[in-house]
Amino acid sequence: MAKAKGKPTKEERKAAKVARKAESAQRRKQVWQAFQMQRKEDKALLPLIVAIVVATTGVLVLLGWLTGMALWASIPLGIVLGVLLAFMFFGRRVQKSVYKKADGQPGAGAWALENLRGAWRVTNAIAATTQLDAVHRVVGRPGVILVGEGAPQRVKPLLAQEKKRTARVVGDTPIYEFVVGNDEGQVPLAKLQKTLTKLPRNIDTKRMDTIEARLTALKAKGGSGAAAPKGPMPQGARQRGIQRTMRRR
Repeated sequence: MAKAKGKPTKEERKAAKVARKAESAQRRKQVWQAFQMQRKEDKALLPLIVAIVVATTGVLVLLGWLTGMALWASIPLGIVLGVLLAFMFFGRRVQKSVYKKADGQPGAGAWALENLRGAWRVTNAIAATTQLDAVHRVVGRPGVILVGEGAPQRVKPLLAQEKKRTARVVGDTPIYEFVVGNDEGQVPLAKLQKTLTKLPRNIDTKRMDTIEARLTALKAKGGSGAAAPKGPMPQGARQRGIQRTMRRR
């Protein structure tokens, strides 16, 4: 009897199962490595995690007692919920630590933009200087976003130049400008992603595709951009895979 079209064979199902197990094991390994690294640097991490689990369990037991729930049900439920909350707390703690290490280093802004979640089209270092200043471009639902990082006196002229070039191509599409930094009028690295996601949605994905194609063509003609600076990337960049693992879990 012929095999149904599109139906996986027994060997294929077995191989897929093995692959899923391997991927799950890799995720657990990454989380454990992240925990060990964070625990060495953050002495309060473990006590806080234990406190979250204990406190959550205590609250669930109290609520269970008030509502007549049996202890054998409220205690396990409290522990499971406490572990879940502790895991979320751990993920935020790791993220905060990574951004703290990356803050102020050349390439940190590009690294943060590459970790944007959603339909964002990121092009790093469309303009740069030998001093490792750079302007990055993001095309998203808000429109075109230019993000500069480096010394303000060098970044601002770069931004102005790129905005002028971009405006010739995108027409009336909104163009936003941001400079990464901790001075007045700048956006801290840790708040960069949040700042972009809070921008209004001005265009649809079809318009995004058109804009990206035009900007790519402009670069191909030599009308924009410079080679990416060969500067160091953030020390926390190696934890990008760990952050993605935390989000998936």
